[in-house]
Amino acid sequence: MSRSGTRFWPVLAVFLAGLGLSSLNSVQAEESLRIGYQKSSTLISLLKTQGTLEQELAKQGIKVSWHEFASGQPLLEALNVGNVDLSADVADTVPIFAQAAGAKLTYFAQEAPSPKAQGILVHKDSALKTLADLKGKKVAVTKAAGSHYLLIAALTKAGLKFSDIQPAYLTPADGRAAFENRKVDAWVTWEPFLSSAERQLATRSLSEGHHLADYQRYYLSSTAYAKAYPKVLETVFQALVKAGDWLRAHPKEAAHILSPLWGNLDPAIVEQANSRRSYQVRVVKPDSLNEQQKIADAFFAEGLLPKKVDAHDVQLWKPSK
Repeated sequence: MSRSGTRFWPVLAVFLAGLGLSSLNSVQAEESLRIGYQKSSTLISLLKTQGTLEQELAKQGIKVSWHEFASGQPLLEALNVGNVDLSADVADTVPIFAQAAGAKLTYFAQEAPSPKAQGILVHKDSALKTLADLKGKKVAVTKAAGSHYLLIAALTKAGLKFSDIQPAYLTPADGRAAFENRKVDAWVTWEPFLSSAERQLATRSLSEGHHLADYQRYYLSSTAYAKAYPKVLETVFQALVKAGDWLRAHPKEAAHILSPLWGNLDPAIVEQANSRRSYQVRVVKPDSLNEQQKIADAFFAEGLLPKKVDAHDVQLWKPSK
Protein backbone atom coordinates (compact mmCIF):
# COMPACT_ATOMS: atom_id res chain seq x y z
CA MET A 1 0.00 0.00 0.00
CA SER A 2 1.27 3.49 -0.81
CA ARG A 3 2.24 5.94 1.91
CA SER A 4 -0.76 8.07 0.97
CA GLY A 5 -3.10 5.12 1.19
CA THR A 6 -1.69 4.09 4.56
CA ARG A 7 -2.32 7.53 6.00
CA PHE A 8 -5.74 7.81 4.43
CA TRP A 9 -7.21 4.49 5.59
CA PRO A 10 -7.57 5.22 9.34
CA VAL A 11 -9.50 8.38 8.58
CA LEU A 12 -11.86 6.94 5.99
CA ALA A 13 -12.29 3.34 7.08
CA VAL A 14 -15.62 4.12 8.67
CA PHE A 15 -16.90 5.56 5.38
CA LEU A 16 -15.49 2.84 3.14
CA ALA A 17 -17.22 0.19 5.21
CA GLY A 18 -20.54 1.46 3.99
CA LEU A 19 -19.79 1.89 0.32
CA GLY A 20 -20.94 -1.59 -0.60
CA LEU A 21 -24.36 -0.71 0.72
CA SER A 22 -27.04 1.48 -0.77
CA SER A 23 -26.65 5.14 0.09
CA LEU A 24 -30.00 4.74 1.80
CA ASN A 25 -31.80 1.47 2.41
CA SER A 26 -35.02 3.28 1.59
CA VAL A 27 -36.89 6.23 2.92
CA GLN A 28 -38.91 4.73 5.73
CA ALA A 29 -42.46 3.88 4.88
CA GLU A 30 -43.67 5.44 8.12
CA GLU A 31 -43.63 9.21 8.41
CA SER A 32 -40.57 9.75 10.55
CA LEU A 33 -37.35 11.69 10.89
CA ARG A 34 -34.30 10.04 12.44
CA ILE A 35 -31.86 12.71 13.60
CA GLY A 36 -28.22 11.90 14.29
CA TYR A 37 -26.39 14.23 16.63
CA GLN A 38 -23.37 14.59 18.93
CA LYS A 39 -23.05 16.07 22.41
CA SER A 40 -21.54 19.12 20.70
CA SER A 41 -24.63 19.61 18.49
CA THR A 42 -25.65 22.79 20.26
CA LEU A 43 -28.75 23.94 18.40
CA ILE A 44 -30.16 20.45 17.85
CA SER A 45 -29.58 19.74 21.55
CA LEU A 46 -31.57 22.85 22.47
CA LEU A 47 -34.42 21.79 20.16
CA LYS A 48 -34.36 18.27 21.61
CA THR A 49 -34.40 19.56 25.18
CA GLN A 50 -37.15 22.08 24.58
CA GLY A 51 -39.26 19.74 22.42
CA THR A 52 -40.11 22.51 19.95
CA LEU A 53 -39.02 20.69 16.80
CA GLU A 54 -40.98 17.58 17.69
CA GLN A 55 -44.07 19.70 18.30
CA GLU A 56 -43.78 21.38 14.89
CA LEU A 57 -43.20 18.14 13.01
CA ALA A 58 -46.03 16.38 14.83
CA LYS A 59 -48.38 18.82 13.10
CA GLN A 60 -47.18 17.29 9.81
CA GLY A 61 -47.61 13.73 11.08
CA ILE A 62 -43.85 13.27 11.46
CA LYS A 63 -42.42 11.43 14.45
CA VAL A 64 -38.84 12.32 15.49
CA SER A 65 -36.31 9.85 16.89
CA TRP A 66 -32.88 10.87 18.22
CA HIS A 67 -29.62 8.97 17.72
CA GLU A 68 -26.41 10.06 19.47
CA PHE A 69 -22.96 9.50 17.95
CA ALA A 70 -19.51 9.95 19.46
CA SER A 71 -18.18 12.01 16.56
CA GLY A 72 -19.00 13.39 13.14
CA GLN A 73 -17.40 10.69 11.00
CA PRO A 74 -19.53 7.72 12.19
CA LEU A 75 -22.54 10.03 12.14
CA LEU A 76 -22.14 10.74 8.43
CA GLU A 77 -21.38 7.09 7.71
CA ALA A 78 -24.71 6.23 9.35
CA LEU A 79 -26.37 8.90 7.23
CA ASN A 80 -24.76 7.45 4.11
CA VAL A 81 -25.98 3.90 4.74
CA GLY A 82 -29.47 4.93 5.76
CA ASN A 83 -29.43 4.49 9.52
CA VAL A 84 -30.40 8.12 10.08
CA ASP A 85 -32.07 10.69 7.83
CA LEU A 86 -30.53 13.93 9.00
CA SER A 87 -27.26 14.97 10.61
CA ALA A 88 -26.95 17.74 13.13
CA ASP A 89 -24.01 20.09 12.63
CA VAL A 90 -20.61 18.59 11.89
CA ALA A 91 -17.32 20.42 11.50
CA ASP A 92 -16.35 21.56 8.00
CA THR A 93 -13.77 18.83 7.41
CA VAL A 94 -16.16 15.92 8.00
CA PRO A 95 -18.27 16.26 4.82
CA ILE A 96 -15.05 16.36 2.77
CA PHE A 97 -14.19 12.81 3.84
CA ALA A 98 -17.77 11.66 3.33
CA GLN A 99 -17.69 13.09 -0.19
CA ALA A 100 -14.35 11.39 -0.89
CA ALA A 101 -15.95 8.11 0.14
CA GLY A 102 -18.78 8.58 -2.36
CA ALA A 103 -21.56 9.38 0.11
CA LYS A 104 -24.81 10.66 -1.39
CA LEU A 105 -25.54 13.53 0.95
CA THR A 106 -27.30 16.88 0.66
CA TYR A 107 -26.16 20.04 2.43
CA PHE A 108 -29.26 21.79 3.80
CA ALA A 109 -27.85 24.36 6.25
CA GLN A 110 -24.67 25.83 7.63
CA GLU A 111 -23.63 28.05 10.48
CA ALA A 112 -21.87 31.25 9.45
CA PRO A 113 -18.09 31.33 10.05
CA SER A 114 -16.84 31.11 13.63
CA PRO A 115 -13.06 31.55 13.27
CA LYS A 116 -12.58 32.36 16.97
CA ALA A 117 -14.03 28.99 17.96
CA GLN A 118 -10.68 27.34 17.20
CA GLY A 119 -7.23 28.26 18.38
CA ILE A 120 -3.59 27.34 18.94
CA LEU A 121 -2.69 27.41 22.63
CA VAL A 122 0.68 27.53 24.35
CA HIS A 123 1.50 27.79 28.03
CA LYS A 124 1.61 31.33 29.38
CA ASP A 125 5.32 30.98 30.15
CA SER A 126 6.12 29.39 26.79
CA ALA A 127 9.03 30.75 24.76
CA LEU A 128 6.87 30.41 21.63
CA LYS A 129 5.72 33.88 20.57
CA THR A 130 4.86 33.55 16.87
CA LEU A 131 3.60 30.87 14.51
CA ALA A 132 7.09 30.60 13.05
CA ASP A 133 8.31 29.50 16.48
CA LEU A 134 6.39 26.23 16.04
CA LYS A 135 9.19 24.93 13.82
CA GLY A 136 10.56 21.72 15.28
CA LYS A 137 8.03 21.73 18.11
CA LYS A 138 5.59 19.03 19.17
CA VAL A 139 1.98 20.08 18.52
CA ALA A 140 -1.13 18.22 19.66
CA VAL A 141 -3.96 18.19 17.13
CA THR A 142 -6.93 15.98 16.29
CA LYS A 143 -6.31 14.31 12.96
CA ALA A 144 -8.62 15.36 10.10
CA ALA A 145 -10.57 17.74 12.35
CA GLY A 146 -11.13 21.41 11.64
CA SER A 147 -8.25 22.16 14.00
CA HIS A 148 -5.98 20.10 11.73
CA TYR A 149 -6.81 22.41 8.84
CA LEU A 150 -6.26 25.46 11.07
CA LEU A 151 -2.78 24.16 11.91
CA ILE A 152 -1.95 23.59 8.23
CA ALA A 153 -3.14 27.10 7.35
CA ALA A 154 -1.24 28.66 10.26
CA LEU A 155 2.00 26.93 9.31
CA THR A 156 1.58 28.00 5.70
CA LYS A 157 1.11 31.61 6.83
CA ALA A 158 4.35 31.33 8.80
CA GLY A 159 6.21 29.97 5.78
CA LEU A 160 6.46 26.49 7.27
CA LYS A 161 5.53 23.05 6.01
CA PHE A 162 3.60 20.52 8.07
CA SER A 163 6.75 18.40 8.09
CA ASP A 164 8.50 21.23 9.97
CA ILE A 165 6.64 20.30 13.17
CA GLN A 166 6.15 17.12 15.16
CA PRO A 167 2.39 16.42 15.12
CA ALA A 168 0.90 14.48 18.01
CA TYR A 169 -2.46 13.17 16.77
CA LEU A 170 -4.68 13.10 19.84
CA THR A 171 -8.35 13.34 20.73
CA PRO A 172 -9.36 16.57 22.49
CA ALA A 173 -9.29 14.86 25.91
CA ASP A 174 -5.88 13.33 25.31
CA GLY A 175 -4.64 16.56 23.77
CA ARG A 176 -5.68 18.46 26.90
CA ALA A 177 -3.83 15.96 29.11
CA ALA A 178 -0.68 16.07 26.99
CA PHE A 179 -0.75 19.87 26.97
CA GLU A 180 -1.43 20.18 30.68
CA ASN A 181 1.44 17.78 31.47
CA ARG A 182 3.74 19.66 29.06
CA LYS A 183 4.32 16.65 26.84
CA VAL A 184 3.59 18.87 23.84
CA ASP A 185 4.60 22.45 23.15
CA ALA A 186 1.27 23.61 21.73
CA TRP A 187 -2.29 22.38 21.37
CA VAL A 188 -4.71 23.12 18.54
CA THR A 189 -8.34 22.66 19.52
CA TRP A 190 -11.89 24.00 19.32
CA GLU A 191 -14.73 25.02 21.60
CA PRO A 192 -15.60 24.23 24.33
CA PHE A 193 -12.17 22.64 24.90
CA LEU A 194 -10.54 25.96 24.05
CA SER A 195 -12.42 28.04 26.63
CA SER A 196 -12.12 25.27 29.21
CA ALA A 197 -8.32 25.28 28.94
CA GLU A 198 -8.13 29.07 28.90
CA ARG A 199 -10.17 29.39 32.11
CA GLN A 200 -8.61 26.47 33.96
CA LEU A 201 -4.96 26.65 32.90
CA ALA A 202 -2.36 29.39 32.49
CA THR A 203 -2.41 29.66 28.71
CA ARG A 204 -1.79 32.09 25.89
CA SER A 205 -3.27 32.07 22.39
CA LEU A 206 -0.70 31.85 19.63
CA SER A 207 -3.44 32.27 17.05
CA GLU A 208 -7.14 31.79 16.46
CA GLY A 209 -8.74 31.13 13.10
CA HIS A 210 -9.26 34.68 11.83
CA HIS A 211 -7.96 34.94 8.23
CA LEU A 212 -6.84 31.30 8.49
CA ALA A 213 -9.83 28.99 8.90
CA ASP A 214 -13.49 30.04 8.86
CA TYR A 215 -14.72 27.03 10.84
CA GLN A 216 -18.20 26.60 9.43
CA ARG A 217 -20.43 23.80 10.65
CA TYR A 218 -22.80 21.99 8.28
CA TYR A 219 -26.13 20.21 8.57
CA LEU A 220 -26.73 17.40 6.09
CA SER A 221 -29.47 15.03 4.98
CA SER A 222 -29.41 11.89 2.90
CA THR A 223 -30.20 12.91 -0.67
CA ALA A 224 -33.09 10.45 -0.79
CA TYR A 225 -34.72 11.98 2.29
CA ALA A 226 -34.15 15.54 1.03
CA LYS A 227 -35.97 14.71 -2.20
CA ALA A 228 -38.83 12.90 -0.50
CA TYR A 229 -39.40 15.31 2.40
CA PRO A 230 -38.44 18.88 1.45
CA LYS A 231 -41.14 20.29 3.73
CA VAL A 232 -39.63 18.48 6.72
CA LEU A 233 -36.22 19.97 5.96
CA GLU A 234 -37.78 23.41 5.71
CA THR A 235 -39.33 22.96 9.14
CA VAL A 236 -36.01 21.83 10.61
CA PHE A 237 -34.19 24.71 8.93
CA GLN A 238 -36.56 27.32 10.35
CA ALA A 239 -36.36 25.72 13.80
CA LEU A 240 -32.55 25.90 13.69
CA VAL A 241 -32.66 29.57 12.70
CA LYS A 242 -34.94 30.33 15.64
CA ALA A 243 -32.80 28.28 18.03
CA GLY A 244 -29.70 30.20 16.99
CA ASP A 245 -31.48 33.51 17.45
CA TRP A 246 -32.72 32.42 20.88
CA LEU A 247 -29.27 31.30 22.04
CA ARG A 248 -27.65 34.60 21.08
CA ALA A 249 -30.42 36.51 22.89
CA HIS A 250 -30.28 34.29 26.00
CA PRO A 251 -26.61 33.27 26.45
CA LYS A 252 -26.76 32.56 30.19
CA GLU A 253 -29.98 30.56 30.01
CA ALA A 254 -28.63 28.56 27.08
CA ALA A 255 -25.39 27.88 28.97
CA HIS A 256 -27.30 26.45 31.95
CA ILE A 257 -29.34 24.19 29.65
CA LEU A 258 -26.25 22.95 27.82
CA SER A 259 -23.99 22.56 30.87
CA PRO A 260 -25.34 19.15 32.00
CA LEU A 261 -25.41 17.97 28.39
CA TRP A 262 -21.70 18.82 28.10
CA GLY A 263 -20.60 16.79 31.13
CA ASN A 264 -21.61 19.41 33.72
CA LEU A 265 -19.13 21.87 32.30
CA ASP A 266 -19.09 25.17 34.20
CA PRO A 267 -21.86 27.34 32.67
CA ALA A 268 -19.40 30.25 32.50
CA ILE A 269 -17.17 28.17 30.24
CA VAL A 270 -20.16 27.14 28.12
CA GLU A 271 -21.22 30.76 27.75
CA GLN A 272 -17.73 31.84 26.70
CA ALA A 273 -17.49 28.97 24.22
CA ASN A 274 -20.86 29.86 22.72
CA SER A 275 -19.87 33.51 22.38
CA ARG A 276 -17.24 32.41 19.86
CA ARG A 277 -19.71 30.51 17.68
CA SER A 278 -21.90 32.47 15.27
CA TYR A 279 -24.98 30.19 15.54
CA GLN A 280 -26.27 32.08 12.50
CA VAL A 281 -27.97 29.37 10.46
CA ARG A 282 -28.23 30.01 6.73
CA VAL A 283 -28.81 28.25 3.43
CA VAL A 284 -25.76 26.72 1.78
CA LYS A 285 -24.92 28.43 -1.50
CA PRO A 286 -22.26 27.34 -4.01
CA ASP A 287 -19.82 30.09 -3.05
CA SER A 288 -20.25 29.08 0.59
CA LEU A 289 -18.24 25.98 -0.26
CA ASN A 290 -15.08 27.83 -1.33
CA GLU A 291 -13.44 27.15 2.02
CA GLN A 292 -14.47 23.50 1.74
CA GLN A 293 -12.42 23.37 -1.45
CA LYS A 294 -9.40 24.85 0.34
CA ILE A 295 -9.72 22.20 3.04
CA ALA A 296 -10.00 19.41 0.47
CA ASP A 297 -6.95 20.65 -1.42
CA ALA A 298 -4.89 21.02 1.76
CA PHE A 299 -5.79 17.55 3.00
CA PHE A 300 -5.04 16.02 -0.39
CA ALA A 301 -1.62 17.71 -0.39
CA GLU A 302 -0.93 16.20 3.05
CA GLY A 303 -1.94 12.70 1.92
CA LEU A 304 -5.10 12.56 4.00
CA LEU A 305 -7.26 12.13 0.90
CA PRO A 306 -6.38 9.60 -1.84
CA LYS A 307 -7.74 11.80 -4.62
CA LYS A 308 -8.74 15.37 -5.29
CA VAL A 309 -12.25 16.29 -4.24
CA ASP A 310 -14.47 18.86 -5.93
CA ALA A 311 -16.19 20.37 -2.90
CA HIS A 312 -18.80 22.03 -5.11
CA ASP A 313 -19.92 18.71 -6.63
CA VAL A 314 -22.64 18.16 -4.02
CA GLN A 315 -26.39 18.51 -3.68
CA LEU A 316 -27.64 21.71 -2.05
CA TRP A 317 -31.14 21.98 -0.59
CA LYS A 318 -33.10 25.17 -1.30
CA PRO A 319 -36.05 26.50 0.67
CA SER A 320 -39.34 26.88 -1.18
CA LYS A 321 -39.21 30.65 -0.85
